[in-house]
Order: sequence, then C-alpha cells, then structure tokens
Amino acid sequence: MSFKPRTIGLLGLGAALMLGLGYVAFQDDPVPVDLHVLTRGPLEVTINADGVTRIKEIYDVASPITGTALRSPVEVGDPATAGETVIAVVRPATPALLDSRSLLQAQATVQEAEAALHVAETDLARATEERTLARSQFERTQTLVERDVASLTQLEDAIQRLAVAQSTVEAAEARIDMAQSTLNRAETMLQVPDAQAQADASCCVQIMAPADGVILSVAEISERPVVTGAPLLRLGDPSELEIVADLLSSDAVRLEIGAPAVVERWGGPQALRAELTRIAPSAATKVSALGIEEQRLDAIFDITTPAADRTALGDGFAVFLRITEWHKDDVLQVPLSALFKTDGTWAVFTAENGIATEQAIRIGRHNTQFAEVLDGLAAGMAVVTHPNDQLISGGEIVERSALAN
Repeated sequence: MSFKPRTIGLLGLGAALMLGLGYVAFQDDPVPVDLHVLTRGPLEVTINADGVTRIKEIYDVASPITGTALRSPVEVGDPATAGETVIAVVRPATPALLDSRSLLQAQATVQEAEAALHVAETDLARATEERTLARSQFERTQTLVERDVASLTQLEDAIQRLAVAQSTVEAAEARIDMAQSTLNRAETMLQVPDAQAQADASCCVQIMAPADGVILSVAEISERPVVTGAPLLRLGDPSELEIVADLLSSDAVRLEIGAPAVVERWGGPQALRAELTRIAPSAATKVSALGIEEQRLDAIFDITTPAADRTALGDGFAVFLRITEWHKDDVLQVPLSALFKTDGTWAVFTAENGIATEQAIRIGRHNTQFAEVLDGLAAGMAVVTHPNDQLISGGEIVERSALAN
C-alpha cells in the first residue's frame, strides 16, 4: 500500500508533535527561588542585652547617733550642695526614766560617792597638816645648820620629809578630783530629762550633704526614733549615670574593655552611645524564664552621649544594649539564609543563566543576618536564599519575583 505525499507529511507532523508533547510532559519545571546578589560592606557582630541605669556615686546617709530623727528638711528631688545643705537632723536620745529599783541603786551609788569624797577630803586635810609640820621642821633645821648647831644630814632628812608630805598632798587632791567625778556621774543617773533642753534645736546633730546631687529617696519624712547606723536618705547626681547589663558568661568573655555599645529603648528619640568600662570578676547562677540555669554576671558601661541629650534618663531606668563584639568596614557578606552544610563544609547554591550550582565556601565571623565570606564567592555573584529539597546542582531555577510579574 502506498501513501500519498500529503498523507506522509501529516503523519510526520503528528509524530513530531507527539514527541514534543512527550518531551515537555516529562521535563522538570524550573524551581522558583529567591536570589541575593553579594556585596561588600561593613559587618558588625553584636551581643544584645537588657540593662538598667544607675548613678555612679550613691551616698547612703545614716544616723551617726541613737536618738530621734526630726521631720526631714528635704524631699525627693530636692537639690543638695556639699557641705551646705542640711539633709537630716537627729536629736540625741532622751535618758530613760528609772524604775524604783534602779532609783534606789542610783541613790545608793550617790551616797557611796559622797562618802568617798568625804574620805578624800579628810585625807587631804591630814596630808596638808603633815606638809605644814614638815615645812616647819625644814625651816627650823635650816636655821640650825646656818648656826652650825645641826648637821647637814639632819637638813637632808627634813628636805626629804617635806617632799614626801608635798607628794601626799598632791595625791590627796587627785583623789578628791576622782571622787568628785564619781559623784557627778552618779548624780546624773538621778536627773530627770529636761524636755525643754531636748526640744532646743541647738542640741541636735545637723547632717550636711556629703556631695553635690539630688535627693533620690528619703527613708521616712516624719519624725521617728533611730539607732546608730539607721538609713536616713540616699543622695546622688543623676547626670553621672552608668549602665549595668546582665550578660551570659560565655558572651562576656568575648568582650574587651572599651567595647562600644548602642543604647536603645530608653524612651528617647535617638539611640545613645556607651562604652564598656569593667566586667564583674565572678558570675552567679541564675534561672532563666524557661527554667534553665545560666551563669551570668554584670558588665558596666559608661554613657558617652552628653547629659544634655538624655536629660529625661534617670536612675533605675530599663534600657536595651547592642554591644559591638567585632567590626570590619569592608567585608564580602552572604546571608545566613543561603548557607547549608554538606559533608561538614559550608556551601551555597549560586545562580547563573537560570542554572543553580552548589558551591563550597569558607566563612568567618557572622551576626544574626550575614556571614563573612573568606573564600569561594565574589562580589556580584547571586546566591539562592532559603534553598529547598527540590534544588539540585545543575538544575534549572527561576527567580520568584519573575513569576509574579
């Protein structure tokens, strides 16, 4: 059987069409991907932490004596000048009244002291008489020696007796002073407190401000009894602030003194600048909100932004810090979302002419978004971000944004 040329042409066209349809049917569709073009620029690695402001020099003023702290002459927020502003007044404690037993004991002590004073006065009278007699004998012996009637030995004995008598008088006078002091001390136990003297302000201790600053807190405004060392108020200069940040010990070891930091979320319109000044030498175990035990310590930062630009910031304010651990101005950067590991090596998928190619690379430092590329890529190359399981080396890809258009 023979076919006409027209029929043969139609059959050939149909076969070609079937082959084309089969090829299209069995060919994989290009995988839609997101691409990122590599660039060079500054890269910074930071440690983020919550912090609290505090005044550098805090003065806790306490009562120097036991007594009654009068109503506070200052309130929270009042300015204070060192050595001039009276910030507290303490009146000495009023002597307690004696009960009947203690009163009898005090009266007996006074009587005993009076008797001792009387004995001392009697001893002084006797010592005075003996000194008078010794002086008379000395003068008489001296006259006899001048007349060659008495010997020099007798004169020396008279001089010695006079010196001993003089010493006895001085000792008796000292005992009188001691007895008088004992009597005075015993009599004070019987004194009734003088309310008027206690109310006199001149009897009170006025405490001056130890430094320039502002009253931060007052323990109690009203008058109250206090003991020695009882806190009265707190004083400090709000313009001299520092920040205390709570860091993990593993983060703190990567920081060096002088590391810069950016202070955010403090309430102002612009971020502040700070600098690490010291790190606590020991850490403490703390439990996180998730119930995990962590080793944490305090890091102290000085605020380098001028005080005029942060007038609203005060003591105990919450802030957020971004502490610079590492910084480099010119770095080839690749998104962390493009990285994956294969056989223990970091790799990416590069994109060129619609074809994805797996490329092993070597990275350095990284933050939460980008990593430093040390080897394997160059600026201007495009890499696939968030590669999925459908992506293979040599496979066709299409940019997702092109499909949207």
